[in-house]
Amino acid sequence: MQTQPTTPFGRRSMSLAMVANQANARDFAGKPGNSETVVHKWRLFRALTEAKTPLGVTDRALSVLHALLSFHQETALTLPTADPRAGDEDGEGSGGIVVFPSNRELSIRAHGMAPATLRRHLACLVDVGLIIRRDSPNGKRFARRGQGGQIESAFGFDLTPLVARAEEIENLAEEVRAENKAIRLLRERITLLRRDIVKMIATGLEEGVPGDWQGLHLRYAALSSRFVRNLSHADLEALASELAALNAEIQKVLENHVNLQKKSGNESHSERHIQNQITDSIDLEPSLQKGRGETLPSNDQGAPSPSAPKSPNVHHPKPSAPKTYPLGMVLEACPDILDYATKGGIDNWRDLATTAATVRRAIGVSPDAWAQALEVMGEHDTSIVIAAILQRGGEIKSAGGYLRVLTAKARAGEFSLGPVLMALLRGKAAKAMRERKAAG
Repeated sequence: MQTQPTTPFGRRSMSLAMVANQANARDFAGKPGNSETVVHKWRLFRALTEAKTPLGVTDRALSVLHALLSFHQETALTLPTADPRAGDEDGEGSGGIVVFPSNRELSIRAHGMAPATLRRHLACLVDVGLIIRRDSPNGKRFARRGQGGQIESAFGFDLTPLVARAEEIENLAEEVRAENKAIRLLRERITLLRRDIVKMIATGLEEGVPGDWQGLHLRYAALSSRFVRNLSHADLEALASELAALNAEIQKVLENHVNLQKKSGNESHSERHIQNQITDSIDLEPSLQKGRGETLPSNDQGAPSPSAPKSPNVHHPKPSAPKTYPLGMVLEACPDILDYATKGGIDNWRDLATTAATVRRAIGVSPDAWAQALEVMGEHDTSIVIAAILQRGGEIKSAGGYLRVLTAKARAGEFSLGPVLMALLRGKAAKAMRERKAAG
């Protein structure tokens, strides 16, 4: 008959938690029907691995538990019967739930874990109620066999709590899986929202859409800096909600601008259509056909324009207004250019152009490359490009050659400043976040 000692050997003390764990295991084994409970030990161990945080068990403690389970030869864990059988040191002939490996064998199975570390993690498994110590009078682990070689009593580690708590462990693992899935979906949503916001702000800047793009980007940068690795579910939900609101606000600005353009285009089309109808009706008036050759086309205000072309079919489009970016955004993305400004700083675009002319000499841009950039991109955009090149000085080996490449792209209509500024702003925000993590 197997003895059931409940107190630990030596100087190890007893605790109320240990009493409660042993009572729960005993009550579970005493209920009718539970003696037939069968638990797949490796499936249960996988669930334990997923539920380790709510159970309060560490990775190393799980490694020790894995080693203990390996000493139980059967794949299934079953409750001990009236005549329980336990496995021997190498697992042969083990039919019970108590395993009794020596410290040396347990250390080998635990990948060479040091004895002191092994004892500490065994104590952790006992404290969280996953195993029970069945210590012999002298503290040794062994099994006593009776007639026929059957094990009468075994002293070591009882795995009965794993069977008793199998359902609880599976439920905890399911909750952890659901929580991890929800967190993963939230992080995916936040990533998509961040991408949409950045690209919409860049589009607004590129297309010259009226709006406080600097303020919108500052709000985005503040929200984006909160997106760190170990955010809780509640924090992720709050961040996703704020990013969604900002995304909707920016999208509304862009959609209103598109609708306004469509409305203006429809009105312009209707106006041209009416003018053509009037012209046709005039052409049909015999009284006016006589003097048509002497009539000059009128300008937009209706007054005759002597410099207007003779043919009314010639269309001269107005030059499109240059795309502008807030000066504050430029200086936020390229703060290094402030070091080259005069004592008055950079308060307007003229100050930026003057400072850029000084910077281009400092970074080695030749007068020819500077002149070509001014001719193609204009003073406004060229000044921003110089500020951006200065900001990325460590990444660009030849500032003059890089400026020539950008000038060629601008001449071909393949270069825009919006993505450049947005990339610099994102890099600045990422650097600030890294510095905060290092300081914290």
